[in-house]
Amino acid sequence: MTKTILTLSAATLALTGTAALANQDRWTKPDANGDGVVTLSEARAHGAQAFERMDANGDGVLDAEDRAAMQQEMFARADSNGDGELSQDEMRAMREARMERREQRRAQRAERRAARMDERFARFDTDNSGGLSQDELAAMREARGQRRGMRGGQGPRRMLRMADSDGDRTVTRSEFDAAVEARFTRVDADGDGAITRAERTAARQAMRAEWRAKRNERRGQ
Repeated sequence: MTKTILTLSAATLALTGTAALANQDRWTKPDANGDGVVTLSEARAHGAQAFERMDANGDGVLDAEDRAAMQQEMFARADSNGDGELSQDEMRAMREARMERREQRRAQRAERRAARMDERFARFDTDNSGGLSQDELAAMREARGQRRGMRGGQGPRRMLRMADSDGDRTVTRSEFDAAVEARFTRVDADGDGAITRAERTAARQAMRAEWRAKRNERRGQ
């Protein structure tokens, strides 16, 4: 078997909520019961679902064969008449379907963005006046700057490299699960088996400090 690390989209991976545990608050899926806290059992369950989606051939390993299987499945869906070739009409239909899905995602993102804006406005409108004063605007800008500084370098490829503990360029289910639990343990500062908002904030701050240190090191500072 040719063993190579998969190039997977961030939407499919995110090492299944482990990056999201310490990253932005985009982790409603791992938080299965919506109580604002991610337990280890929730993180494990979300990780299992993500692994199963990526393990196309069901052999318990993420490798080049899974990527090939995904590509074959995509081809089969596009080849509507099953003749083993994609005609111009089939290619056109595939592009149109992709554009439609893209527009749907854009609409969904726009809805979520609008909801976040409404929530953010309400949070910083501390006197409930229906408008933001200069002080309230300043507080909002400061919070936005902090969030931007906390973003960064936990892409899917890096997460997969972290999961590949033996360096054989293949991620097994046991390696994947171990990475999920290691990440969870790192964020769960008090070790109580649940990650609170305060712990997520602390983890983001630590990630931000690490990112800055590495950036300064690269710049020779």
